[in-house]
This record gives sequence, C-alpha cells and structure tokens, in this order.
Amino acid sequence: MEKKQYSVEAIQNGTVIDHIPAGAGLAILRQFKLLHYGTAVTVGFNLPSKTQGSKDIVKISGVTLDEKAANRLALFAPEATVNVIENFQIVAKHQLTLPEEISEVFRCPNSNCASHGEPVKSRFYVKSQNGQTRLKCHYCEKTFTRDSVAEA
Repeated sequence: MEKKQYSVEAIQNGTVIDHIPAGAGLAILRQFKLLHYGTAVTVGFNLPSKTQGSKDIVKISGVTLDEKAANRLALFAPEATVNVIENFQIVAKHQLTLPEEISEVFRCPNSNCASHGEPVKSRFYVKSQNGQTRLKCHYCEKTFTRDSVAEA
C-alpha cells in the first residue's frame, strides 16, 4: 500500500494557526478578517491529525497576531496553537487561554436583552466550567454555552 503525503505550503515569515478543529477554519478566517491583510493566506481543511483525527490549519504570510488576538482564538479553537514564523522557523509558540471578557464577537441569544434594541456593543464575560466555555452577557446577565451564542 502506497503511503500518501500531505503538504501545506511553508511560509517564510508570519503566523501559523495549527490544531484548529476540522470545520472551524472558515469561522476563524471570517472572524479575524485574515483575508483583509492583503497578504498570502494558505488554508488546509480536514487535514490528518494524530491527536484530533482531522484538523484545519491557517497560515498568514507577513502577519503576526498579538497575544490578545491569539487568545480570542480560544473561543473558536481552544486547542489551537499559534506559531510565529521567521525565516521558515518557529520562533515562538503560543498556547491559547480564554480571555476574561469579549466584545463585538457574539450576539446575545436572549431576545429580551438590551443589546438587541439599544445601540450598544455586545459584551460577554468568559468562563470555563467543566471543560465547557460559557459566556455571560454583560447586559441581561444570562449565561450561555459557547455553542448557543451566534457570531455577531
């Protein structure tokens, strides 16, 4: 049986977001506006992964995500790693941690929440409970699982 080789083009300088759960790569591209930098973006979907079975990967040439932006990724891909690349080598590797608070990323699912009828920016407090990410709305103070909250 012939062994298959998979490859995603290496980048000289930039950021690699690895270990994204399969299917979450598009949400990350959209949420972080990675196509708006005007630089090359390489994306791999449903690539084989020893730890996850399959994964997505995103490589952005010439762009380095700061720690705050990298930690926002934890809301979409908690197990992802962010690698900073210089001269084709990993020079820094960031393990993600959930931010304490997030604004303008999600919409509150509570239809009675003030964030629906008022000109305010969405704002949630982020907690991890029993391995599950939970978001508490700043306005209505209701708590929701990450999966039940839609992107803004």
